[in-house]
Amino acid sequence: MRVPIVLIHGLRVSGSMWRPQVEVLQAQGRPVAAPDLPGHGARRGAAFTLEGAVAVVRQTLDEVGHPALVVGLSLGGFVAIAAAAAMPDRVAGLVAAGCTARPVNALAHMYRIPAALLDRLPDRGQAVNERFHRMMLPADGAAAVLDGGLAMEAARSVIDAIADMDALGLLGSYPGPVWLVNGLRDHFRIHEQRFLDVCAQGRLLVVPRAGHMVSLDQPEVFTRIVADAADVVAVRLGDECGGGQRPSEHG
Repeated sequence: MRVPIVLIHGLRVSGSMWRPQVEVLQAQGRPVAAPDLPGHGARRGAAFTLEGAVAVVRQTLDEVGHPALVVGLSLGGFVAIAAAAAMPDRVAGLVAAGCTARPVNALAHMYRIPAALLDRLPDRGQAVNERFHRMMLPADGAAAVLDGGLAMEAARSVIDAIADMDALGLLGSYPGPVWLVNGLRDHFRIHEQRFLDVCAQGRLLVVPRAGHMVSLDQPEVFTRIVADAADVVAVRLGDECGGGQRPSEHG
């Protein structure tokens, strides 16, 4: 049984950031989808809300099949947590990467300031962000990110929405298996033990030589983590149903 995998992208970027993972996972015969969240990629111009983002995940699960493994990085990690809490019957496993920092207002304020400063630039910081990604990521990873465009205008609405989220409460309400994945150099590691402690079935993985964009800093390692998690979920689903259940193709 191949468990479907849904990959949720981070702030300002789009589903194109998952190209290194999608290529390998599809070559392995796994059903994979990497949708764009509201306000990003093909959905630029739409207002971002957490409820709207979870609705995109729900729609994608209906399309790719479920129960599924939901994987998210940074903003995508918070959306994946919210989706898992809202749809535990559809989310058989959760990989939450680069999101183990409580999104309280004090932390969110640290991100509102640079977002406001970038908004004052003629291109809202587009060129600065493009240079940053080209400088910090391998060439293939930077191309994957930039090919989907950078939704600079989405930042402040996303920060406001996530600041109001009870990430620990939502994560603690999800009964399924969780893999928390962080790059060793990720600034979002600050509350990783608290996130691990609230998981009903949690595991923390820290990837060496990686920062916040762990899926692009160490794409082979991250893809292997996702594939292994999907295999674990598939075995669990088979055990629960005597080996006879397959993911649904419809809601």
